[in-house]
Formats: sequence, structure tokens, C-alpha cells
Amino acid sequence: MNRCFWCEGDELYEKYHDEVWGKPVYDDRELFEFLTLEGAQAGLSWITILRRQAAYKKAFDGFDIEKVASYGDDKVEELMKDAAIIRNRLKIKSTIKNAKGILKIQEEYGSFSHYLWSYVDHEPILNAFKNADQVPAETELSKKISKDLKKRGFSFVGPTIIYAYMQAIGMVNDHYEGCHLFKST
Repeated sequence: MNRCFWCEGDELYEKYHDEVWGKPVYDDRELFEFLTLEGAQAGLSWITILRRQAAYKKAFDGFDIEKVASYGDDKVEELMKDAAIIRNRLKIKSTIKNAKGILKIQEEYGSFSHYLWSYVDHEPILNAFKNADQVPAETELSKKISKDLKKRGFSFVGPTIIYAYMQAIGMVNDHYEGCHLFKST
């Protein structure tokens, strides 16, 4: 079975590639989870975060947006002691700040999903890359979304993180032409 080059040889990566990456996500809780994980990955490898995904879900109350938005300093200190997640104070506080931002967006747009997907007219962008050299680290669209999220008080949402996020949640389908999932998600 042909897969995108980046996941080959690691069972967890292959499962993520085959079952998750690039499949459209519309649920606000899942979108928040992916945003948190992409932010946590900054400066690290994705496999490091993928191996800790279950721990993140447990630590952040299943990514319940309202619960996470209500976290205070005591919860931050508790999370800083949790060796199962990346214990970076800025990233932990960012998750809380981003949860609060999502609640505001939900008030304005009805859902975080509607806000995000409106950037692509609610249809995934299908790219046709043959190799890794063709895949951009960021795009004009990821810069636009990043800029708006930052204006709304979000953090760890730079254009590169947002492009990786767009790939993960299926806003952009970047499976390579030779991949068995090309055009199928």
C-alpha cells in the first residue's frame, strides 16, 4: 500500500495517516484538540505529540472547551507536573487562552467549525503534490487565518502551525499523488 512518505515505517504514524490525517473534521471539540496538539508540537516532532495524544486528552478533560477555558493558575501548576504531556507553561496557557477564544468565536459564528471552514467555502482544498519539496510550510491562506486568530487573542497559531493544522483537519488534502488516500478523503 502506497502512503505519503512521512509516515512509512512507523505503525502509529501509518495508523494516523490512514485513519485521521486529511479527513475533514467539523466537530468543535476535535478541532480544539487538533489545534492544541499542533501548538504543542512547535519545536518538536509530530510523533512525540502523537505518542502523547491520549495523555493530552486526559490532562485537558477530553478537550472540553468550556472546562479548559475555566482553568486557573492551580490547574496550570497541576499540568506543569504532568510528565505525560509537554510541560511547557506557555503551551499550557496557550491551550487555555485558545479555549476562551473558541468560545468567543462560537458566540459570533455559531461554531468554531463554521468559522474555520468558511475560509475554504466549506470544501477541502485538494492539492496534487508529487513529493515533499512541493508541499509548502505555509500559504497565503494559513497566514490569513493565523493573523485573524492572533488578533482574537490565540497563541501558538503561526502560519506554519496553521498550515499543518489545516492538513490534519482536512481543510487541505495534501496526500501525495501516489498515496492510496489521494483524492479519497
